[in-house]
Parts: sequence; structure tokens; C-alpha cells
Amino acid sequence: MIRILHFVLTIFSLPAFAQHNIDEETERFFRFGVKGGVNINKIQGRSFSDAFSYNYVLGGFMQFNFSRKWGLQPEVNFSQSTSEITNDNSDIYDDLFLGGEQKKAKLDYLKIPILVNLDLGPSQRVKLQAGPQWSQLLGSKVDSLRNPNQSIFKKGDFSLLGGLWIQLPLVHIGARYEHGLTNMSEAGIREKWHNQAFHIFAGLTF
Repeated sequence: MIRILHFVLTIFSLPAFAQHNIDEETERFFRFGVKGGVNINKIQGRSFSDAFSYNYVLGGFMQFNFSRKWGLQPEVNFSQSTSEITNDNSDIYDDLFLGGEQKKAKLDYLKIPILVNLDLGPSQRVKLQAGPQWSQLLGSKVDSLRNPNQSIFKKGDFSLLGGLWIQLPLVHIGARYEHGLTNMSEAGIREKWHNQAFHIFAGLTF
């Protein structure tokens, strides 16, 4: 976790460097691009481990720059999340899983955020981002479920995002925090589960 925080702090220290290279060129109204990176995630809930897992996120985006100060950025991302299930002898664990060892849950999501971009300082290279996100569960696998066809996660998840985007002439880098608001557990499960994640990514903007 210390290495994660160190890397995120490094990302967030880049605005000072970027301000030394202010580009006077007016930002184009429409831009698009692709990106990929690391999804550092966990599922919050009694049945799941508190440790973060490392997975990936890939996607594309569009930028609509309405002025020198703000714009909108819708995205479509494919993201994979994993989390270890604890050996807690709760009713939930006993009802759903075979006893014994640690087991993992893997979830594949299609995530659609709509972010507001706010330019920081005189440069248009540093953007503060925030907005809502809808996540559609494409598939899930939980090791040692008593019924392999059973679904214990809801198909949709609503969350909020916030982060920083460094927009260089062609390359961009950034970091975000994702906080899930939806209870992910299906009806009948007596626990509440929520997504939590950090995204660190880089890509190309055209």
C-alpha cells in the first residue's frame, strides 16, 4: 500500500512540472483517445479481505472542451476486479462457499463514466476530473461456489470518480479514485458489499 501511495503522489506532483511548459495553443473542442492502466481494487464487506488486488483497465474516451476552463469527458472502459474471500465463519460464507482455504472472486465490468474536466491554472494540460459512473457486470466467477451458476453480485453498480489528468500534446497520464455507492450483493445475502478502487493509467489523445 505504501508503494501505491508513493506512486499516486508522484503522479499528483506532475502539475508543477507541467506548469513550466504552458502551451498557448487553444484546446480543440473535440478530442478522443485510448488509455490503459492498473485497477487497484477491493470489495468492502465482511466476507472479503481488506487487501487491495491488482488488475487492469482498458478503454477509450471523448473530450468536449466547451471553454478554456471546462469540458465533459465520457468514456467506455473494460475493467477486471478481483478480491479474496476471507475464512470468516459467517452465515454468508457458510451458505455460499465450501470451507477451508482462501477463495477468489473475479468480476468483469463495462464501465461508463461521464466526467467534468476543470483546467487548473493557466495551462490546459492539467485537469481535475469528477463525475458519476455506471458499471455493468459482464461476468463473474467465484471459486468453490456451491452452485457454480449462482449469481451473488448485482448486474449494475453506481459509483463516483475523482482524480487528476495530465494532458500532454499526444500522451496523457492520470490517477483516479472510485467509490462505489451501490450494494453489490444480490437479494437474499445479508451483507453489504461495495467497490473501492484506484486507477493509474496512461494513453494517447488525438
